[in-house]
Amino acid sequence: MKKSVRVVICTFYIIVSVFNLNAVNSYGCLPEEASCIEASSDFTVMPDSIFQKKYNHLLNLYQKENLVDALNQTLLLQDLEKGELDDAQLFLIKTLVGDIYNKSNNHKRALHSYKEALFLLNKKKLDNAGVGVENTVDFATIYLKLASSFYRDSNKDSATYYLEKTEALSDINPEIRALKAKAYSNLSGIFQLDSLFDKALIYAKKAIIIHRETNNKISEAAATTNLGSIYLSQEQFLLAKETYFRGIELLKNKKSRGAIRIKADLYYNLAWAMRNLKEYEAYDFQELSYDIEDNIRDKDYKRMIATIAAENDVNVIKKQEENKRLRQKTTFWIFIIVCVIIIISLLYWLSLYRLKQKNLGLKLSQTQLLQSQDIEKLKSESQIRILNATIDGKEAERKDIAETLHDSVSALLSSANLHLIATKSQFKGKIPIEIDKTQSIIAEASIKIRDLSHTLVSSVLLKFGLKYALKDMASKYSNSVLEIDLDAHDLRRYDQNFEIKIYNIIQELVNNVLKHSKAENTFMKLYEKEGKICFQISDDGVGFDKTNLAHRDGLGLNHIQSRIQMMNGVFIMESVIGEGTFVSVKLPITEKTQVSPVAPIL
Repeated sequence: MKKSVRVVICTFYIIVSVFNLNAVNSYGCLPEEASCIEASSDFTVMPDSIFQKKYNHLLNLYQKENLVDALNQTLLLQDLEKGELDDAQLFLIKTLVGDIYNKSNNHKRALHSYKEALFLLNKKKLDNAGVGVENTVDFATIYLKLASSFYRDSNKDSATYYLEKTEALSDINPEIRALKAKAYSNLSGIFQLDSLFDKALIYAKKAIIIHRETNNKISEAAATTNLGSIYLSQEQFLLAKETYFRGIELLKNKKSRGAIRIKADLYYNLAWAMRNLKEYEAYDFQELSYDIEDNIRDKDYKRMIATIAAENDVNVIKKQEENKRLRQKTTFWIFIIVCVIIIISLLYWLSLYRLKQKNLGLKLSQTQLLQSQDIEKLKSESQIRILNATIDGKEAERKDIAETLHDSVSALLSSANLHLIATKSQFKGKIPIEIDKTQSIIAEASIKIRDLSHTLVSSVLLKFGLKYALKDMASKYSNSVLEIDLDAHDLRRYDQNFEIKIYNIIQELVNNVLKHSKAENTFMKLYEKEGKICFQISDDGVGFDKTNLAHRDGLGLNHIQSRIQMMNGVFIMESVIGEGTFVSVKLPITEKTQVSPVAPIL
């Protein structure tokens, strides 16, 4: 009977030291050893972000054990900004909510929050193709939190499962190695409860080695407590005594809450070991343990009272807010009823007046509608004229610039080059390198001016006319992806400005095919019929929905339609999604101006 009582007492203190109820980040992880944000996290949150500032405020409330305020404000942040939070921010929120529930001993809700956080980690793992992602501090931490909550919810098998998942992680990262040490301590405690003392010893020693390497004396002391308890359970009282003294020495000058609790466990178990060794100074250590435990219980009671008071304050505030909301609701409905009565009265009197004014209003509306239509028509025509005047001006300006560049500037550069060639022939000895460089610069400038001139206005169009300019366009725009065929016959020279306008319209339509149609073949046909230039452009591209034509400003169709309208032409476009597009245009011909012969001077 005596032995069974001793085992129960030891087991109780193993549970307290391993699954510490005051842990912040994971059981076995004391408040000063870890925070709720890990350094090497899978997720990244900007440290100076608005969310980070809000989260730090919530974390501060939690660390000060204002659990009610921390929970209410955290859940409120999660609900208000649900659609705005990314996975990294949600992971922090879910983890913090789980920590708050865990500290409040609501382990089922803590498990729910931790599982949601683990889901976000697994989602991140899948997004990264699962390559090495699981070996991170976040996974180790969540596994430990889940194991803690499962154990406290009396589900030892699930707790063991997540502890073993933590053990399976790679320990290349020193932070993961430190967390694995906590898992070893907890596995040691569980195996000890199951009387598997050989396994319990192995895991306890593993934990001690890692904590010693990382100089974490508090965690090493907790693992040492486990080791001593194993010796105690095996009735190796001398080894247990020596082990407990080592643990007490590790906590020398440690004043934290977790350190004090572990120290109380060490003194109590030391007293039990010394009692079995007939060393009666054990009672002094037992009294010392009782004093420490009483002090911890006093602090726990104060925290519980503060929590209850906070909950009551929250309920009072909620009740006051509810009463205020009800008063505001009542006032609102009274105001609405009064407004409705006033509005009904006004509507009654206004209806009488409206009946008298109805006919006059209808006539006035009809007049205004006609005027509005006329105004809109004038506006539309004015806009079209302004647009075409602008385009005409640009075309004339481009033509003038192109001709000036081609006829004047190019000629000047050619003349300068000829002078340099003549100069070179006058040198009998070595020709200065500056002359060759100058010739190269002049040649490069000539090429750029020629290209710029062709970009502004096709030189083929100015020299040879519309037919040859379109052939040149079809040749330049055709490639391995798009084949452009041209059928242009019986075309002659027309007014140069007229040819430029037709060329620009066709160029804009072909550009639309290149940019939007994804076509493989385009066919252009031009001919003259009954005093009009007719041309059709068809492609086998993706087509588009004509009902959305008004929203396709990027196609430039509005400009093309306005241009053709000002030229008194006809514009037809047919398109079906998946079946390509067909465009037909007819324009009255503007003949080339005939220059009257000058009479000879006699």
